Amino acid sequence: MIRTTFNKLREVKDSLPKGSSAVIAEELGIAADDVRAFFNGTSTVGYHIEPGPDGGIVVLEDIKILEIALRVAWTSKNAL
Repeated sequence: MIRTTFNKLREVKDSLPKGSSAVIAEELGIAADDVRAFFNGTSTVGYHIEPGPDGGIVVLEDIKILEIALRVAWTSKNAL
């Protein structure tokens, strides 16, 4: 489980190259809409937003999408 802010999740989403939702979804065997819901704060599974600073506190029980998104963003940023 991880606690972060909604704005930090949006920063990760904004750092992803175009089409990343489909890449993440394919790797996890889920729908791209589920990946989008994760970053839009509308996911209902393992995801909870509490009032707080920076858009609210987000509690993530399953961080697989976040881990892959960070890897994709890092790879894209460091590609030559």
